[in-house]
Amino acid sequence: MTTTLLRTAEELHARVRRGRRAVVMTMGALHEGHATLVRVAREIAGSDGEVVVTVFVNPLQFGAGEDLDRYPRTLDADLKVAEQAGADIVFAPSVDEVYPGGEPQVRITAGPMGERLEGASRPGHFDGMLTVVGKLLHLTRPDVALYGQKDAQQLALIRRMVRDLNFGVEIVGVPTVREADGLALSSRNRYLSAAERRTALALSQALFAGRDRHAAQEALRARAREVPATRARAEALSALGESRAAADAAAVAKATPGAAAAVRAAARLVLDEAARLDPPLELDYLALVDPSDFTEIDDDFTGEAVLAVAARVGATRLIDNLPLAFGTGEAPETREAHTASGPGSAPVPPVSPATHESPGAAS
Repeated sequence: MTTTLLRTAEELHARVRRGRRAVVMTMGALHEGHATLVRVAREIAGSDGEVVVTVFVNPLQFGAGEDLDRYPRTLDADLKVAEQAGADIVFAPSVDEVYPGGEPQVRITAGPMGERLEGASRPGHFDGMLTVVGKLLHLTRPDVALYGQKDAQQLALIRRMVRDLNFGVEIVGVPTVREADGLALSSRNRYLSAAERRTALALSQALFAGRDRHAAQEALRARAREVPATRARAEALSALGESRAAADAAAVAKATPGAAAAVRAAARLVLDEAARLDPPLELDYLALVDPSDFTEIDDDFTGEAVLAVAARVGATRLIDNLPLAFGTGEAPETREAHTASGPGSAPVPPVSPATHESPGAAS
């Protein structure tokens, strides 16, 4: 397969469209995470469909002092990655092509969800992201668009925008791709020195610690539910020699801190240790949130949640997250490998366990 490079909307619209069109939006500097998105897009579009990869470094989503000028631009290498992964088209427009009248006067605003976590740390970022995603959806006219779950808040906002503004496109979230040591793939990883990369591992390690604590909490609570420690139950079990097990399970459950608090505490311990490394990790936020609105959950919460972290190592800011399910009895690993839930989403075909960054319109 030969991938065609297109630079203008006119070229893209002049192309005879075939079958179902799937689009993968990126800012370039493609890596295995992006390649995974393209491969999933290829499966969704099918052999009769069309996969479009957009490469556009969007100035609207970079704030003052951020890395717009030094963000890697590697179009020749990107073309090779896209082609090997199965893309039919790489659409790489200029800034003037996307914003022909200069910075747009009318923009899409992210609302309250866009003011939390990443939005609080990067004011205006999500307005710029949604504006360019909206424009690229209009320009590429896809049936389905794929985004990485590593940028969970971005993915949630895109789903909300598509639903609220009736874009008529399916949104698919694809699981995070990680290095063998757990570091989430990101175009910004190339900024890290060897020492900084070692410190950066604390992000994923903190998430895994929170996930493990969550699994232990869920197991304890399930055990307590199965063996309630009422007096009548204890008396009934006594004849079978099981009263001690019932009492122990109830005592453990009672002494266990709230599920959400315990998950946060386990993750925070890892991050606090990383703050003492050389170079240190500078924590921006650690949050356990409801993915429908990115508000913090409490200990009584039941359902889907996201454990999210953002931190700076040296001059590089990194983000990561893991999905967790409270009260469902489902293992977190299973959820990360197969979930694509939310408004406007479509099923995700199975992907490699070398389990992506959200290249949607972010890094």
